[in-house]
Amino acid sequence: MQCNQTAAWQSLAQLRVRQASDWDIRQSFASDSERFDHFSQQAPHVFADLSKNAWDGEVERRLMALARECRLEQWRSALFAGDPINATEHRAAMHWLLRMPADGGALAAGGEGLQAGLQQDLQLVHHTLDAMLALAEQVRADAFITDVVNIGIGGSHLGPEVAVNALEDWVTPGKRFHFVSNVDGHELGHVLDRVDPQHTLFIIASKSFTTAETMLNARSAREWFVAQLQAVTPAVQAEALARHFVALTTNVVAAAEFGIRTSLPFWDWVGGRYSLWSAIGLPVAIAVGAERFREMLAGAHAMDAHFVQTPLERNLPVRLALLDVWYRNFMGYGSRCMAAYSHGLRRLPAYLQQLEMESNGKGVDREGQLLGVQTSAVVWGEPGTNGQHAFFQMLHQGQDVVPVEFIALRDGGKHLGAHHRSLVINAVAQAQALLMGRYDGRPEQFCPGNRPSSFLLLERLDPAAFGALVALYEHRVFCSGVIWGINSFDQWGVELGKLLAQDLQARMARNDWTGVDASTAALLHRLLPEEVVGASA
Repeated sequence: MQCNQTAAWQSLAQLRVRQASDWDIRQSFASDSERFDHFSQQAPHVFADLSKNAWDGEVERRLMALARECRLEQWRSALFAGDPINATEHRAAMHWLLRMPADGGALAAGGEGLQAGLQQDLQLVHHTLDAMLALAEQVRADAFITDVVNIGIGGSHLGPEVAVNALEDWVTPGKRFHFVSNVDGHELGHVLDRVDPQHTLFIIASKSFTTAETMLNARSAREWFVAQLQAVTPAVQAEALARHFVALTTNVVAAAEFGIRTSLPFWDWVGGRYSLWSAIGLPVAIAVGAERFREMLAGAHAMDAHFVQTPLERNLPVRLALLDVWYRNFMGYGSRCMAAYSHGLRRLPAYLQQLEMESNGKGVDREGQLLGVQTSAVVWGEPGTNGQHAFFQMLHQGQDVVPVEFIALRDGGKHLGAHHRSLVINAVAQAQALLMGRYDGRPEQFCPGNRPSSFLLLERLDPAAFGALVALYEHRVFCSGVIWGINSFDQWGVELGKLLAQDLQARMARNDWTGVDASTAALLHRLLPEEVVGASA
């Protein structure tokens, strides 16, 4: 039974029909003096104010009933039991195990314990973690290495990049970090122009060590590196490659054939967009050190414990996910704007785009049946205050209602004073403006208000808070996926473009365009005339 066939879904649909028009959030505040208290809460490292959203206690109660009818609690248990909930790939989704302390931590203290059979996996996780952190400390202590170039794509790129940016106050001095993902040679080329091969460590991050974009960039980096060595023997080249290239992969054999001797593994139950906590986090560990990396894991584990142990009614990932379902399926809102008022979180919208839209952008349910409801919203945004002078005009006066999610810090760290005061005042003022609107008799200045927003507040952007924030979003995406009845851990749509690109490469090599649509063939003739014409000749 799909979610829209449940009794709770029908109840919510009937409630929405009775509302007749959009919810007046301002009136909800006027009629309920305890609204802020009910719709705000503290979770590990994150305080959330959800009171400026278009819902009330009755809506939330019916959404909770929907969660239970869709068996959210059972799916949560299956996730943390290591069951193969990624059914299409016959895998578990155990990213949460990567941040669990060796003794089970808060989950064990809460009586959940570790499911039988997972203790060995946990031991392997900590063995790899210790090896990864030891390597990170070795690189940090090596003054000869001044630049670290991470070559990956998707989660093996976005996760480390957003983390290093977020934790830049803790980044070790004397080292620069570069992240290369785009197969456009300009990105890699500009990085290579700025680094010295003798002082650079290249990290090749690919689970299979066959990812087309990553391996093309990796081979180009290797060719550039070897060319800089000038006239040396093959043995010297091999030694240099072994010192300056590291692989993060499950395919150690392919990495060795590439010339890499130092490889750190991770497991098939770690999805790319959930892999920050694994060996994929090596550049983060180099940047901030082993102690800070463990603090990041501890913050994420604290959010895991909150998600597992807290009743649904006060469970922050659950409440956010149900709000997403309410907006997407009952209010008709097709996108959500992320407005992080923190320079450190400037890449968070890009990270969340992959996490949410790759996980929940699905059209069939877990049983392979076409869905009767819409799923993932479009996630987009920019850091505040930049967005205020760009797309906030549309948020305030445009005809589409777009829920906004603000993130702000109470403690601005090194940069306090007037800058931080102005930053947080702007964030709060924008949320207030979306709610209240304005009308002073001049139609061109009319802002309708009643525009929903959520506000997430971190005490400070330290490793623990960052870890908790990312884990919060991971569990939120999982919960909404459970409600919609989809597998949030596969990405078959991503694979289609890769397969077609491989097919076009093969066709070009053998000059066979049979069955290719006219537009595709014509575009290739225009974009790659020498290759196509050469193949034709």
